Amino acid sequence: MPLKSLIRTIPHYPKHGVMFRDITTLLRDADGFNSTISQFVDRYRDENIETVAGIEARGFIIGAAIASQLGTGFVPIRKTNKLPGERIGQEYALEYGVDRLELHTDAISAGQRVLLVDDLIATGGTAEASIKLIEQVGGRVVEACFVIDLPELGGRRRIEAMGHGVFSLCEFEGE
Repeated sequence: MPLKSLIRTIPHYPKHGVMFRDITTLLRDADGFNSTISQFVDRYRDENIETVAGIEARGFIIGAAIASQLGTGFVPIRKTNKLPGERIGQEYALEYGVDRLELHTDAISAGQRVLLVDDLIATGGTAEASIKLIEQVGGRVVEACFVIDLPELGGRRRIEAMGHGVFSLCEFEGE
């Protein structure tokens, strides 16, 4: 069964006009979840990934599973005031304001090869902020990967314009 068919679309969530792509239906399907992780692992197995960074919250689920299979560590990129240690932050724009992501300052070593993971790329704001955090502590982003790309919203182009590759398993039209 194609992964895309395991992703539920919820119309008008969280606001009118948005078609929310819900991966919880993919995650609960053992074959679908295992296939998702296997596809990422197959792509990155020979890329000398030294750590996987996952963006809160669904990036934690996908990223930790990928890290386990690649035999690397996992680094969480979290929303404000969720990390207990010394941290750095990066703000990013939302449709309705500004949010902030944070990373422990000792989470990634200088020169370390990092795979960035999240469930979905839309406008690319959270991915861009995450890449900036990784680079600020000296990490080198190998690629940013996502289960879903919403190409009409331009996130892929935004990350590629920063000089980073983007990989996704499937695309959906619209928001």
